[in-house]
Amino acid sequence: MTFRGLTTFALGAAAAVALSTGAQAAITVLGNGLAKSCYEAAEFGGEAHSGIITCTSALDQDTLSIRDRAATLINRGILRSRTDDADGAMKDYDDGLKTDTTLAEGYVDRGAALLTLHRYKEALADLDKGIDMGARQPQIAYYDRAIVNEALGNIRDAYEDYKKAVEIQPDFTLAIHELERFRIVHKNIGGA
Repeated sequence: MTFRGLTTFALGAAAAVALSTGAQAAITVLGNGLAKSCYEAAEFGGEAHSGIITCTSALDQDTLSIRDRAATLINRGILRSRTDDADGAMKDYDDGLKTDTTLAEGYVDRGAALLTLHRYKEALADLDKGIDMGARQPQIAYYDRAIVNEALGNIRDAYEDYKKAVEIQPDFTLAIHELERFRIVHKNIGGA
């Protein structure tokens, strides 16, 4: 029996490049004050060490709603991730998600941290949950999930996730760069 046009995805030699740190998304905090400053440091790339201090002060001093407390913990986790404090980041993500389980970005961010810790199956579960819950920046979740899928050997899923990230945000340079490594290979199976 002859099969024609069967498509498989093959990686280029630079496959390991994708196994870098994941992208992250901060959670908005409303109002003014330290919690909002913490969010801004996490979202807009402020200096991580001073941002962590601001977040900690917000948690210690501000009267925060449950949602804003959870968001501030997760935002501090993002900043801790930037300083390579994986244990501190994971604790903040866990505490934030225990405080408010409805924060999709929290699952995406924890998934990114789990990715950097090479805990791929756990990362995949968190990223799936963040996507299913309607993460505000789904392109980040798809990008991180692509890296996880690639690490797990799910090459076709990785390709589809990178593609989805670019569909959502056409100028997403990281995802565009990763897509450039993929080549679609058509194989005839069975001769003739």
